[in-house]
Order: sequence, then C-alpha cells, then structure tokens
Amino acid sequence: MDYTKVKRMPVDLQDHYCSEVTYEVDGLQLKGLLLAPIQQVNRIVVYLRGGKGQVGRVRTARLLQFSGPNTLVFAPYYRGNNGSEGKDQFCGDDLHDVTEALEQLRVSYPETPVHMIGFSRGGIQGLLTFQNLPVTSFIIWGGVTDLKMMYEERVDLRGMMRRMIGHPRKHPEAYRMRDALAQLHQQSPPMLIVHGGSDQQVDIQQAYHLEETLKGVGATYETWYQPTEGHVPRPPYMKATLAHIHDWMKRVELDQIGR
Repeated sequence: MDYTKVKRMPVDLQDHYCSEVTYEVDGLQLKGLLLAPIQQVNRIVVYLRGGKGQVGRVRTARLLQFSGPNTLVFAPYYRGNNGSEGKDQFCGDDLHDVTEALEQLRVSYPETPVHMIGFSRGGIQGLLTFQNLPVTSFIIWGGVTDLKMMYEERVDLRGMMRRMIGHPRKHPEAYRMRDALAQLHQQSPPMLIVHGGSDQQVDIQQAYHLEETLKGVGATYETWYQPTEGHVPRPPYMKATLAHIHDWMKRVELDQIGR
C-alpha cells in the first residue's frame, strides 16, 4: 500500500511488524492497523471492525487472531474514527476506505489470496464491497446483513441510525443503496457465515436471512452456527471458531469449497 505515514506500534511480536498506517482516500487522511509478516506474504486478511468510535475499535489482539507467519492483516478504522479524517457515514462513502485499502494491497501483492472478515457492523460493510473486489472469500461473523432489520431489532440504536442514515420510511433511497442482499448472485465469492444463537447485539435471524438469500441465488457458502454463544463466543468456542475460520481460508485457497 501507499502510506503517507507509518507509525510503529510498541508491540513486541516474533513474526510481524505492527504499525498504524495513514493512507489517502477521497482527499482524506485515513488510518488503519497493519500486521506485516517478517517473512514472505502468502495470505492477506482484511478485517472490518464493528461498532463506531471507541466501541469496537481495532485492537492488535483481534488482528493476531487471524495472523500466521506468512499472513498480512490490515484493518481500516473507517473515516471519522480513531484519528481518521472525515465523517463516518455507516456504509456510505466510508465504504471507499475499505475498497481503496484492498485495491492498494492487491497492487502490492497481485497473486496473494485475500480474505475479508466482517464482524458485527463490519458484516454489512463487507457485504457491500466484497463482490466488486478481488477477494478470495468473505467471512461474516456476527454480522449485520440487513439494515432495515437492524433498525427494527435494535431500538437502542435507532437514534444513531436516523442521524447517520435516516428513517427507513422517510429515507428509503438511503436504505436501498445499503441493501447488500439484493446484490448477491451466483458468482459471488464464497462466504462463511459465523453466528451465535444467543447473540443479543445482532440477532441470528440476520444470518438466517443471508443464508436464505445465498441459497436462493445459488451462491457458494457454508455456515458455522453456535447455538449457545453470544456476539463474542466464550473462550473454548472462540478457539473452535478461529480454527474453523483458518481451515476455511485454507480450503478456499485449495479450491476445496463446493457448491
């Protein structure tokens, strides 16, 4: 990637350099966290955070969950968050922060598999971008898939959604532009749906809705549901989930994911 600034973070890692990087999108100086392997890069993971502002902010420990000796992991903060210029628009122009980062990574590593992981709010960010990008697969984890459904489910977030997007009835065009499910098709990159059955932040019905849509268009996907787990799995279930995600990425790269 072309960085306008690189700030090494005080993190002592054996296999990676950890840096906060600044890159330009739409004339704005945006930040993200980068784990770059010391060895050759054989896999890239782009992690799309959840939340907004300090809630769900990108942390090194989270990125390390998806790393390996030859894996580069990058997570954009999104505009308006954690020192990035601009204003967060919740799946508006902030989607450019994802697409520009990934396109630059592809230029630097043209033959390297790229997997996108969208957690919570990052799920809808990924759904709205992954089909138009050269990604190998998309993993949606506890992810929002339908903003209208989210508006109905999360009464506590309706004020924020009205400020950032509008009311679904009064601003239908804003929600239509953010309708990711309508864009799915048979040739969409393979997707892994990860969700907890006891998730109180993003109801598992969002995952079921996505699965139904993928099945309807004949797209390639798998599911990893944990009926007893919430938005963030408990340690034993977290370990199993991460192992499954790593196995998924490997199987996709080996072309072992069937329809």
